Amino acid sequence: MSTQRRIVLPLAALMASASFAVQAAEEVNIYSARHYDSDQALYDAFTEETGIKVNALQGDSDQLIQRIKREGAASPADVMVTVDAGRLWRGEQEDIFDSVESDVLNERLPDSMRHPDGKWFGFSQRARVIFYNPEKIDPADVATYEALADPQFEGEVCIRSSNSIYNQSLLASMISHHGEEEAEKWAQGVVNNLARDPEGGDRDQLRGVASGECDVAVSNHYYYVRMMNSDDAKDREVAEKVEILFPNQDDRGVHVNVGGAGVVKGAPNRDNGVRFLEFLSSDEAQHLLASGNYEFPVVDGVEMNETLVGWGEFKKDDLNISELGNNNPEAVKIFDRVGWR
Repeated sequence: MSTQRRIVLPLAALMASASFAVQAAEEVNIYSARHYDSDQALYDAFTEETGIKVNALQGDSDQLIQRIKREGAASPADVMVTVDAGRLWRGEQEDIFDSVESDVLNERLPDSMRHPDGKWFGFSQRARVIFYNPEKIDPADVATYEALADPQFEGEVCIRSSNSIYNQSLLASMISHHGEEEAEKWAQGVVNNLARDPEGGDRDQLRGVASGECDVAVSNHYYYVRMMNSDDAKDREVAEKVEILFPNQDDRGVHVNVGGAGVVKGAPNRDNGVRFLEFLSSDEAQHLLASGNYEFPVVDGVEMNETLVGWGEFKKDDLNISELGNNNPEAVKIFDRVGWR
């Protein structure tokens, strides 16, 4: 009788230990370069739906990529989240992403938002659009990105530095659509039309138009909406002085970039990481992702910010976002050759 008791107790302890291990595994570790208040609501919603706890580490995109590389096989990272296809491509080049095959993601996401090998996926859209001074510029004259290189706009264009990943991806899209030679001619034409040396962020380009320093600018759309809804009266005044234009509506459509994510190679909680990506494609998550930064969801029919709804439907470039990364090295070389600082 006593022998049986000695056997049962260790088994019970082993079962309890195994149960604890299963519970501890019900988590997912997110390395995120997004820094929006709504992200916590996103994590909470995922946990409520799945029971999987989210551990989030925030940081700069390139720093997080290098951290994953340094950590190697010991990295706790399951998912890497960042913004812009160019940064996702950098992660891909550093071989940190694992290929994911998911019927949910294939069904929910447009082809353009899925890496051909499932390395990463786009979950929110950001349009890089044109802004202009309505008192000086006829919108028909700036209806395309190509128009920014027209000599009629010499000394009138504000746009940020070539170090901006947003501009690198815009030029990468031009390479895809026009080829390297024409893309370089375009970049040179924009440089010739600059009102000032590139400086500041996207909001500074809008301020340049509002102040009269330039008449045309390029910016991601959400910076404009942020200024429209800012607590700072000066920002709201800037937004009132400029008009937004979605370029290339008669051909390929406006250039869009993404907030995206991928599962990390060697992820200790890989299945939970895949479930998190699939959750990001749900209507609930799409709304939270988009509303946190006035972005556009990638899934049709999802509720959007009322300002974005007020702009109505517009045509988006359906170029696969992986092309923006593939063309990034050549885009950087072109910027250097034409002297785009």
